Amino acid sequence: MKFKKPVKSGLSIIIVGCGKVGNALVRQLSKEGHDITIIDRSREKVMEIANQYDIMGLAGNGASYSVQMEAGIEAADMLIAVTDSDELNLLCCTVAKHVSQCDTVARVRTPDYSTEASYLREKLGLTMIINPELEAAIEATRILCLPTALEVNSFAHGQAELIKLKITEGSMLDGISIQEFGKRGIANVLICMIERAGEVYIPWGDFVMQKGDILSFVAHRKTVKSFMQKFGLKTKQVKNTMIVGGGKAAYYLANQLLGMGISVQIIEQNKARCEELSILLPKAVIINADGSDEEVLFEEGIENVESFIPLTGIDEENIMLTLHAKQVSNAKVITKINRITFKNVINSLDLGSVIYPKYITSEAIIAYVRAKNDSMESTDSNSAGSSASDSNIETLYHMFDHRVEAIEFRVTKSSAVTGKPLAELKLNDEILISFINRNGTIIIPSGQDCILEGDTVMIVTTHTGFTDIQDILR
Repeated sequence: MKFKKPVKSGLSIIIVGCGKVGNALVRQLSKEGHDITIIDRSREKVMEIANQYDIMGLAGNGASYSVQMEAGIEAADMLIAVTDSDELNLLCCTVAKHVSQCDTVARVRTPDYSTEASYLREKLGLTMIINPELEAAIEATRILCLPTALEVNSFAHGQAELIKLKITEGSMLDGISIQEFGKRGIANVLICMIERAGEVYIPWGDFVMQKGDILSFVAHRKTVKSFMQKFGLKTKQVKNTMIVGGGKAAYYLANQLLGMGISVQIIEQNKARCEELSILLPKAVIINADGSDEEVLFEEGIENVESFIPLTGIDEENIMLTLHAKQVSNAKVITKINRITFKNVINSLDLGSVIYPKYITSEAIIAYVRAKNDSMESTDSNSAGSSASDSNIETLYHMFDHRVEAIEFRVTKSSAVTGKPLAELKLNDEILISFINRNGTIIIPSGQDCILEGDTVMIVTTHTGFTDIQDILR
């Protein structure tokens, strides 16, 4: 069954799968002006999303040639397959590549497929393979290496980090201004965002930080620990962790932590899965028990663990386990949340670090879509323009409930932003140039620094939808 199709600008994108990730993609990409078509076996889901966002919807098998043709695959710029089945996602992309020149993106979660990602991309012609559980595990690992942080995001191919933390009672950051921080702080550290009482600020010199503020700062990765130590913040990575739930995310996380010398114990209720994990993770302690049982947690030493991570498939259970761990231990806790609704309620619970695999997936895809759209516009306006592979967005993170974007642009050519001191650029309001990456050297810029061709540049802004570095100008 077909539903109405509006007239829009931007890329023509087909999204197969109307689950949480598909919904998040539709919401953001339709807002950014792309022509979206959705496909799902569930007629009810298709109708609901198609009517909500005024887009075209097809109820059917997304891997079907006839269904894809009806959806307009021949003229599509991109097909994104984010169903719950890895095999179906790969098949959708394979069919699309045989009838269209469009880019194809597949969500693939199974460890066997993830280890073969390069092979699959090459042989099936995939543009991108994204694994939400693996990406969530990578994010959790970064946090456990710096447990004071609420979030740790990586830029400039790991050379720079955007760290989010909370100013607590007695903190040396409480009561000092941004200007004073600059005098007392460490070079190559920039405070770029502060959340206070639900409001988000890009702070300037006279802004005074207070306890309870959630601040985000950017720094060279080698500078982060020095800065945090100077202001009395813990920087040592955890020595051990307790994971509840033995799913894919637990496997990916445990595998990474064991490789870093961190002891891992996993509590999993399913006996067969415990046996699998014992083979896959011989250095981990695998416990066949109910991790939601208070007695089990005490028996396994929750009071003494340095970190605790519930990775069950039930958000409510993860939240309750986190709150329990915070009551009975001093462990660093990380909570995995799959649903992307009720964020205000979740934030009010003070869960510490929260990771959203669905957000990680959708944001990686959105970053690529923006970059491709910009490169195609450049090609259309200039016959000698860049190809889609020359896309200029390196990294994109949404922060503070999508109210702030942190974007790293690659500067591929000279333009109105290059070769001039930053102080002379007429920037839009609510924009902060956070760093310039020049051949691996991270520069926290002053007004006299210039952006040059070949740099990557990170900006923080309350504006949304930027696709090119020149968007920062008035």
